[in-house]
Amino acid sequence: MPKSLPRIVVDLEKLRHINCGLGRFSLHLAEELLKVAPGRFEPVFFLPAGAESHFPGGGFERIAVAPWKKEVLRQYLRPLVSPFLPAAQVALWHVTNQMSKYLPLDPRVPVLLTIHDLNFLHEAPHDEQVGKIARKLADIQDKIDRADAVVTDSQFVADDVTSRLRLGGRPIHVVPLGLSPPPAAAASRPAWLAPGPFILTVGNCLAHKNFHVLLDLLEMLPGRRLVIAGKKATPYGDFLGREVSRRRLEGRAILPGEVNDADRQWLYEHCEAFLFPSLTEGFGFPVLEAMQAGRPVFMARTTCLPEIAGDHGFYLDSFDGAAMGAAYEAGMAAFQADPGFAPRARAHAATFSWGATARGYARVYESILGQTAGENEVSAVAASC
Repeated sequence: MPKSLPRIVVDLEKLRHINCGLGRFSLHLAEELLKVAPGRFEPVFFLPAGAESHFPGGGFERIAVAPWKKEVLRQYLRPLVSPFLPAAQVALWHVTNQMSKYLPLDPRVPVLLTIHDLNFLHEAPHDEQVGKIARKLADIQDKIDRADAVVTDSQFVADDVTSRLRLGGRPIHVVPLGLSPPPAAAASRPAWLAPGPFILTVGNCLAHKNFHVLLDLLEMLPGRRLVIAGKKATPYGDFLGREVSRRRLEGRAILPGEVNDADRQWLYEHCEAFLFPSLTEGFGFPVLEAMQAGRPVFMARTTCLPEIAGDHGFYLDSFDGAAMGAAYEAGMAAFQADPGFAPRARAHAATFSWGATARGYARVYESILGQTAGENEVSAVAASC
């Protein structure tokens, strides 16, 4: 009689925020896991109410998210119920982000933890934030202590985790994220953007994005506008607004706030160039999205960005205005002189697929369960959970 496949729980609680980064990650990963699961494992999705509608084809079991299942309560309940729990019904529990509030009740169930970034450690903290940062780090360490293995989106984050947290001999795997097909671009220029050439950056206005240095570059590029598209109702967004006024760049530096998918794609496709001076990133989606649109990309030579972009973009080795201006002019000249640059960048961006991400996670699942890829048997580890 054939042995049953291992049942693997995937935490998709963030689908309650479908339009945020973790919500999209959860959706795309789950969609592709359903494709790779047959014959390898039985997916069990940990879902908020109504989220099963995102997967109309079925093919999974569902565990409902509920407030009483949060770790803040279960940590006290677990010692009381553990002696009375029946044999474990799941082989593995995948905690899909380091901020998750959920862990399996059964301490025998192996756990895989995904850590997307430690960006909060790379920002200059205000005094009142020091305690909050320490608590965040301690919470992630607690999850690592419970995990059997860790996954990160990039080698940079893997190195960051290794240097700042205690892995205790646990393996750490790198599984790059996927890039979705671009949405349809808007049919026309956004009404808030006046005619003329513009350079673009995308992201929420947070200090580590380092957007303010682009104002120095803008002053070196007469005749262009700078669009900073992303949430601006933040302290750093307020700072950017004050800087624009102080430098008298109103009308040239545009902060439209969050833009819809169609307008963002139009901006990608029609910008003169895409700029990304971020000081720390777990992955750097906007860089790949701009490459996908065939635009020249200029980015900081920091954190994971060289790892993600390779030699398919141009790097800012200094944030001095004159140095950025020289790098920009040299990069644009190289881009315009090489007709194959944009096609190569598009092809590079296309190598990042959600299917590859799901296959990478499936291999990690099997490594934790002691399986070899493609075998359809439950290991002794899984059977004893």
